[in-house]
Amino acid sequence: MPMNTTIEYEVTGKYALFSEVATRIGGEKSSYQVPTYQALRGITESIYWKPTIEWYIDEVRVVNRIQTEGKGIRPIKMSGGNDLSYYTYLKDVRYQVRAHFEWNDNRGDLAQDRNPAKHLDIAKRALARGGRRDIFLGARECQGYVEPCTFGEGKGFYDDYGELDLGYMFFCFRYPDNRGDDRFTRKFWRVKMRDGVITFPRPDDESLDEFLVSDKKATPRFTLGRNLKSVEEES
Repeated sequence: MPMNTTIEYEVTGKYALFSEVATRIGGEKSSYQVPTYQALRGITESIYWKPTIEWYIDEVRVVNRIQTEGKGIRPIKMSGGNDLSYYTYLKDVRYQVRAHFEWNDNRGDLAQDRNPAKHLDIAKRALARGGRRDIFLGARECQGYVEPCTFGEGKGFYDDYGELDLGYMFFCFRYPDNRGDDRFTRKFWRVKMRDGVITFPRPDDESLDEFLVSDKKATPRFTLGRNLKSVEEES
């Protein structure tokens, strides 16, 4: 894109739980040490989302020290009643995020909705108001709050900490709407944090490990003027 489409924001919360199916054995849930790309993209889309654009997360800065807290939870069972499970949450989290949007090239039917200045203006207004939808930090019980910030501003616990290997983690889902076909996949990678900052590759980067979930997932349909407002109508 010829112009800047970047937003920077801070997201905070009392608790967070960033997990993946493989980490929920026996109904227990244990959070990764840091948010996944998918979780941050979900937060960004809760601030502002349209099928015309695709958000890319460039970097996340872990400002507060990584801390965990275990809780006994009684989730409702499908058969009725409830059971006791133990969830391990992150607590007192604070992250700075830098993200930008690009056109979703697989949605040529929405090409007339491509006005970068207006999309960016709406996104910044939505961010200033705390987002268009509720912000959740990996789980619905973990409420988050967003506000504009300058990425890298302020003191962080991991400033000058050096490199920290956080291991092999879930990265993101790739949906047909973004892939341009009927495949639904999930991706993984090995995460390294340097001085509190994680720099993300693009979701289509070949260094990511990709696994097929389904090859028959349909692309959602949107039509301007029917079930989707144009950016001109929203601005």
